[in-house]
Amino acid sequence: MPIYEYQCKTCESKFEVLQSINADNSELVCPDCGAKKPAKVFSSFASIGNGKAAACDTGST
Repeated sequence: MPIYEYQCKTCESKFEVLQSINADNSELVCPDCGAKKPAKVFSSFASIGNGKAAACDTGST
């Protein structure tokens, strides 16, 4: 189940919600002020790696 980030239109508080992809967020309320229908925030995810790029060697010249 993915975690979605929302921002309240009233108090501008950001919060996360663990919900199904098909979930209807019409009943969602801000945990800080109780305002209805917060806006979904499009956030990026982070990936941790070793900093080295992997090369693809096909063996052909």
